[in-house]
Amino acid sequence: MQRSTNRILTTHTGSLPRPPDMLEAMRAQEAGPPQAFDQSAFDQRVAEAVADNVRRQAEARIDVVNDGEVGKPSFAAYVNQRLSGFEPRPRQGAVRRGPIDPNGRDARQFPDYYEYVLAHSPFENVIRMAPRVCVGPLRYVGQALVQRDIANLKSAMASHNFVEGFLPSTSPVPSNNNSANEFYASHEEFAAAYADAVREEYRAILDAGLVLQIDDPSMISGWDSRLDLTVEEYRRYAERRVELLNYALRDLPQDRIRYHTCYGVNFGPRVSDLQLEQIIDIFFKINAGAYSFEAANPRHEHEWRVFESVKLPEGKVLIPGMVTHSNVMIEHPQAVADRIERWASTVGAENLLVGNDCGFASTAGNAEIPPTVAWAKLQALGEGARLASQRLYTKAA
Repeated sequence: MQRSTNRILTTHTGSLPRPPDMLEAMRAQEAGPPQAFDQSAFDQRVAEAVADNVRRQAEARIDVVNDGEVGKPSFAAYVNQRLSGFEPRPRQGAVRRGPIDPNGRDARQFPDYYEYVLAHSPFENVIRMAPRVCVGPLRYVGQALVQRDIANLKSAMASHNFVEGFLPSTSPVPSNNNSANEFYASHEEFAAAYADAVREEYRAILDAGLVLQIDDPSMISGWDSRLDLTVEEYRRYAERRVELLNYALRDLPQDRIRYHTCYGVNFGPRVSDLQLEQIIDIFFKINAGAYSFEAANPRHEHEWRVFESVKLPEGKVLIPGMVTHSNVMIEHPQAVADRIERWASTVGAENLLVGNDCGFASTAGNAEIPPTVAWAKLQALGEGARLASQRLYTKAA
C-alpha cells in the first residue's frame, strides 16, 4: 500500500453514482427471469462506465482509484449474486427504505425529522432485493464476476497515471439481509462458512495486484439499532466481529488490505453516533494496513484530537474522510486542506491517505447525493490535498 511521501495521496471509499441507463438495467436484472437478461450487453456497459468513472477520478486528482462499484446494485445484491446456498424470502409487511432505522436511537430523539425523511425517502427508488436465507452449503460462485471487475479496473487505469487501484469487497460477517440460517448446525458454523466463501474474492483481488478494501459499515452503524446494549456490551459484540474478520483475513498480506466502516445514517442529526475514541482500539485489532472512517461531518470533524492521546500503531495508515456524504454542501478546498493539516499534526502526513466519509451511492438509486455533487466533492478533495501538500511539504523543506 502506497504512502504519502512527497505529497498527500487521495482516495475514496468506493461507490459512486451509476449512470441512469445502468440503474434501469440493474432493475431489469433483479426483476426479470435470468434468461431474459442480456448479460453480455450489460457487461459491456459496465466496462464503458468503469472507464468513464476512472477518467473522472483522474480529473479530480484521485490517486488511489477503483471502479466506482458501477456493476454492483448494492453489497447485499452483489453478495447474493456471488454466493450459492441462499434462497430469497420476501418479508411480509412494510419494506424498510435505506439504512434508516425508524426505531433507532437517532429516530427516537428526532422523530419529526425521521418522519419527514421516511415520507419523502431518498431511498424510494433504490434497487432492492428480498432477504436471503441459507438453505444449503455456502460456495463462492462469483469467479467470473470478480475477474470482470478486476479486468475493467486495470484496463481503465492503464490510460492514466495512478498511484494504485483498489476493489471493495463485502465484510465476512453475514449482513442482516442474509443472516438467517436453516442449513448449518449453529450460527458460528454458518458464519465461518460465509467467511470462507467471501475469502475467495479477497484472494482474487489481492492476486491481481490490487489493494483489497473490506466494507463493513455495520461494525459501528449497527449501534443505532442496538437499543438493548450498553457501549461496553456493544464493544464486546464488535470484538467478536473482529475475530471473524481476522479469520477471513488469515495469512493475507495486511499491507495490501484496507478496512472501511461508517456510521450509516447519512443525513440524520446523528447525535447517537458512537465516538471514535470508543471504538478505535478495536479497529486496530483488525489485520489490515489501513482504516477508513468518517471524519468530515459535523459530528466527527473534531476527532483528529483522539490521536493526541492515542498512538497510531507502527506501520498503520489512516484514511479519514475529508469530504462528507452526509450533506450536499461542497467543501471549500481550503477547508479540506485545513482538515488534512490537523490530521497530519497528530499522526504524521506519511501515515495519511485522505478520502471521503462514505460512499456517495452505496445502494444504486439512492438520491441523497446527486452525481454532480458527488464529483464536485471529489474535486474539492483533490484540490484540498494539493493545497495541503504545498503547505506541509514546503514547511518540511
